[in-house]
Amino acid sequence: MFGIPNCDTVKKARAWLDARGIAYAFHDYKKLGADPAKLAAWQAQAGWEKVINRAGPTFRKLPDADKDGLDAARAVGLMVANPSCIKRPIAEHPGGLLVGFKEAEWEAALG
Repeated sequence: MFGIPNCDTVKKARAWLDARGIAYAFHDYKKLGADPAKLAAWQAQAGWEKVINRAGPTFRKLPDADKDGLDAARAVGLMVANPSCIKRPIAEHPGGLLVGFKEAEWEAALG
């Protein structure tokens, strides 16, 4: 699972996994950074619009020049430079990719 440990949504996802005894490794974007190749792969799988977090304060505070004309390639660069702009959590699992935490989706994929 990938995310930021103090994010409330990440905390909910980790608690959900822990309560079900599902083992996972955690990648902290703030400490370990974001891999451009992994971001590009996630975008190919889920779409860049789903992988980038445009609702958060980090994205909203970016200069308009960084946000205007955003596409997949520019989104990767933006997320590498600003890991808080990555939707969280993101969980890779044998059946695919979970972006964000929606309990019903996680239950269907992992439960």
